[in-house]
Amino acid sequence: MSDAVQICNRALQRLGAKRITSLTQDVPNARSCNFAYEPVRDAELRAHTWSCAVKRAQLAEDSTEPLFGKSARFALPSDFLRLLPLDPVQNDNTFDYQIEAGYIYTNYTAPLNIRYVYRLESVPLMDTLFREALSMRLAMELCEEITQSNTKLQLLQDDYKRVLREARRVNAIERVAQDPPDDTWITVRN
Repeated sequence: MSDAVQICNRALQRLGAKRITSLTQDVPNARSCNFAYEPVRDAELRAHTWSCAVKRAQLAEDSTEPLFGKSARFALPSDFLRLLPLDPVQNDNTFDYQIEAGYIYTNYTAPLNIRYVYRLESVPLMDTLFREALSMRLAMELCEEITQSNTKLQLLQDDYKRVLREARRVNAIERVAQDPPDDTWITVRN
């Protein structure tokens, strides 16, 4: 049984639905899980800076120059989900850039150092509480299709908020403390 199937089965368990043996199994629950798993996983990874899904990279400059505006462009990694500040302590991003169509446009020169949230596909590398939050979010996404119960969906949403709060709290403890962003009341004077 694949690890993604375990997360899906945890979601199906929360729904009181029949479990599956693979995502390619020819049953309605497997088809629903197969359709929803990757988009829900990627959305959950992108929504928060999970320590288990942060990478660093040095990007080479693309050979094609931008038509106008910035002076260079850099192709984003294939597993890119969200750009993060270079300094994990800083809570603001002072990096001057634009992201468009799979490229970072900037005036910086190569190599371009970045930190980013990546598409974490290996379930064993996922934090345990992140897996719980993911299974809750997946259960919410599948609830209408599998149970047709708005009451169950409301209960799942409440449970999801509780699990997500705990997962984010533990994740924050394991990261370096971040400075709060500068208030505009102070920065407007500069």
